[in-house]
Amino acid sequence: MTALTQDRAPSDLDRRIADAKAAEAARTGEGIKAPADAKGYKQGSRVLMDLIGMPLGGGVLGFALDRWMGTTPWFLLGFVLLSFVAAFRSIYKISKERAE
Repeated sequence: MTALTQDRAPSDLDRRIADAKAAEAARTGEGIKAPADAKGYKQGSRVLMDLIGMPLGGGVLGFALDRWMGTTPWFLLGFVLLSFVAAFRSIYKISKERAE
């Protein structure tokens, strides 16, 4: 019989599947606990994204509305100010969360 036609026992298949899962978990880092300060990094990233993303999004939206309605620069100023207020409100809420 050749190697292709041999029937392997189901337990052998189960062992090979378990070995493959363990190798994949080791390769991708699954099962490894995150460091204790990972939530702090996550919170810092959220703060950074809020400070950059919200005013940028408000500016783009305000600029587009100004171009469309011909009201330059009022929508731009309004949306940028509103987005800064929203960003700092979000940062305040993030700061009240525990970093542990």
